[in-house]
Amino acid sequence: MKIVFTVIGKTSEPFIREGAQLFIGRLKHYISFEYAELPDVKGRGKLSPQALKEAESEVFLKFFQPGDAIVLLDEKGKEYHSRGFAAQIQKWMNSGPKRLLFVVGGAFGFSERMYATAQSKLSMSKMTTSHQLIRVVFLEQLYRGMTILNNEPYHND
Repeated sequence: MKIVFTVIGKTSEPFIREGAQLFIGRLKHYISFEYAELPDVKGRGKLSPQALKEAESEVFLKFFQPGDAIVLLDEKGKEYHSRGFAAQIQKWMNSGPKRLLFVVGGAFGFSERMYATAQSKLSMSKMTTSHQLIRVVFLEQLYRGMTILNNEPYHND
């Protein structure tokens, strides 16, 4: 089983790339992990928010494979504390998917088609977070979850 963190578009912020790389390196110690940075939609600036969400959905749906468990990072998703998130990760992994995908949408979120495709929604906070910055926040929480599951001294209650 592989965990795949799936985002659309590259980030232009060096601190986000560096933070993501830090946790990607750490995660590979615990799990088979992939950071999938899918290409931005061409002509995105000319599209309405709804049309852009639909176009981004096409990019994501081409990447998904049969047997994937898809979790959307979404403000309407379920929130967890760190230990609860670690336990949920374990449940998702135990459910037997070929790949467990955590998916970050574009600036306008997800289309209805994406919501219909996903098995779960996860909220990192009640506050809105940039779709760029959430990359580092999520990767750190995933790493924290792995250390909790392995009884390692990173997380403090």
